[in-house]
Amino acid sequence: MAKNDVEKLQEAEEEQNSPGFFQKLFFWFLIPLVFTLAILLIIATFTDTNVFKMADGLKEKIPFISSEEGETENASLSEEKVVKLQAEIQEKEAEIEKLQEEIDLTTTTNEELQTEQERLLYEIEQLKRAQEESQLEFQEILKTFENMSAKTAAPILTEMSDAEALRIMSSMKSDTLAAIFAKMSPADAARYTELLSQQ
Repeated sequence: MAKNDVEKLQEAEEEQNSPGFFQKLFFWFLIPLVFTLAILLIIATFTDTNVFKMADGLKEKIPFISSEEGETENASLSEEKVVKLQAEIQEKEAEIEKLQEEIDLTTTTNEELQTEQERLLYEIEQLKRAQEESQLEFQEILKTFENMSAKTAAPILTEMSDAEALRIMSSMKSDTLAAIFAKMSPADAARYTELLSQQ
């Protein structure tokens, strides 16, 4: 029995010491392949043979590798498309820039027109206020003349300009105006009556 155990131990040791699949592959295939390639390269160097040119020549004959040329043609076509698209983009950007300038110009013009409109509205408002103030002053002057006696008002009106006198007389009540005409000289009364009838 001890003999059997010893034999089993020896067999287990032999199995452990025997080379595995990768070791056999390495020893029997890879090392000889690398050695052969090294010898071939040394021979090619001594015979002045360019191995890389030969490899390029063989590459053209292999169908899978020659498709790279088609890819380079496709790449050049793609580059042309990219150039065309970039040119179109530049044209569109120029158009956008032109339109932006037009928008800016229109905006500036609109702002100027808005400012001018505001200025005109302000002037109109000022004129309305001045007219209202003038109207109020005229109403006060008219009241003053109506409250005066006809004897006092008649000489004052004859000394005023015809336009001012007519403006006041045309706004007076008819009975007050008749009393003032009675206190004027007949020539002045006739003249103002004629001027009032022409209005």
